[in-house]
Amino acid sequence: MAKRVSVIDIGSNSVRMMIYQKSSRFAFSILHEAKSKVRLSQDAYQNGGVLQEEPMQRTLNILKDFLSISTSFKVRKTLCVATSALRDAPNKKEFLQKAKEQLGLKIKIIDGQKEAYFGAVAAYNLLPKKQDNSLTIDIGGGSTEFTLISNNEITKPLSLKLGTVRLKELFFDTNKTKEAIEYIDKELEVLDGFDVSTLIGIGGTFRALSQSILKISKHPLEKLHAFEYNTKTLLELTQKILAADKEELKKLKIESNRFDVIKPGALIIERVLRKLPLTNIVTSGVGVREGVYLSDLLRNSKHRFPANFNPSVRLLLDKYCDNTNYANQLNKVAKTIFDLTHKQFGIGSNHRYELAVAAKLYPIGESIHYFSKNKHTYFLIQTALEYGFEHKQIALISTLTRFAKNKRPSQEHYQNCEILLPNTKVLDYLSFVLSLSVALLSHRPRNIDFTLEAKQNTLYIHSKEQLSLAKDNVAKLQPYQLGVTFS
Repeated sequence: MAKRVSVIDIGSNSVRMMIYQKSSRFAFSILHEAKSKVRLSQDAYQNGGVLQEEPMQRTLNILKDFLSISTSFKVRKTLCVATSALRDAPNKKEFLQKAKEQLGLKIKIIDGQKEAYFGAVAAYNLLPKKQDNSLTIDIGGGSTEFTLISNNEITKPLSLKLGTVRLKELFFDTNKTKEAIEYIDKELEVLDGFDVSTLIGIGGTFRALSQSILKISKHPLEKLHAFEYNTKTLLELTQKILAADKEELKKLKIESNRFDVIKPGALIIERVLRKLPLTNIVTSGVGVREGVYLSDLLRNSKHRFPANFNPSVRLLLDKYCDNTNYANQLNKVAKTIFDLTHKQFGIGSNHRYELAVAAKLYPIGESIHYFSKNKHTYFLIQTALEYGFEHKQIALISTLTRFAKNKRPSQEHYQNCEILLPNTKVLDYLSFVLSLSVALLSHRPRNIDFTLEAKQNTLYIHSKEQLSLAKDNVAKLQPYQLGVTFS
């Protein structure tokens, strides 16, 4: 696969482009994003789905700019897909021909099931792995897609003629809310019998609603991807939006460029929430574009990452870790200390993974500025540990690295992030283990030159070497219930 790939998604409401770059076999980063609300389907649904001349030309103009951007990044491969607006249009061949002749761009129109599948591939691979018994929903301008994730499989891809622009033009522009509800409920009959507890929201409409909830609740982590909340919170928000005027929409943190389509989207979600036994909402910051990219990247592995592989961890190591041997040693020592001592302190084994990730990523801040390495590691994890982690995991991992070495997390930090962090007993223990691991490897040995043994409340470090620097740095650690003895 090409190192740099551009993915363009032509929707009914917006056209979006992402430029991806591989840093190793399966790790990747986003080099650039561009989007424009071209409203390709404007006035189409009132005219039998026929695309109108002005929106088509707007779209072609934006696509031309997208291709120029791709050229500036020396992209070697462009994947361009189109969804509802084009697949429903009687004059789609006209648009495809213009794109080919004017831009040299080959556009692939994907059917609704394929669109649903791409969104689910992105969510399955890039959200935390606790999605079983989940339903994805991707509300676009012309259609809404659903897929079921069950038993670690993506099944039952569905595409319904429920889009924000479609409903706006057919019902909301003429204040036919009752008729809109009847239309939506009729389309949603295909979901009869779905017994799911989690709804995974994909696409701009869903992200707009989650952004509102995140801002209003003053969530400590400013990250939409993997943001979770309960069904009641979302249902209450949709009801407020449906009853709101423009000023009230502003107070609900809805961006003005969504005012005309947010109510149709909110109504679709409201009807879904009332129909299904959902209890939990998960926001996906990824969708069709990421699904298209991953389907290409993972085409030889059944569209899924290898077991125990995380693309964000690998990316951070690829880009910022100059000493992978040290990172691996920290990871090994921290896990060993945890395995030897966690039971006697009443710490559950479920936190071993977060400790291991924190230990492996601890050195990444050194490549930016050594004397403020902890702050840089903390920032990189908070912002770029994007895929495969819950918010509470990101908060814990970043906190452990921020305070590692000589002290434990401050009370002020704990209070600011309390809803995402484990209790102070767990946090102090994990922080001490990571700090101790850093201290024991102060001399940066080529190979780990000590062994560890735990007896009662003491950890014994056995080595043929003097470990003078390690002894000095262990002595500087903030005291903890676990004693440390060198022999």
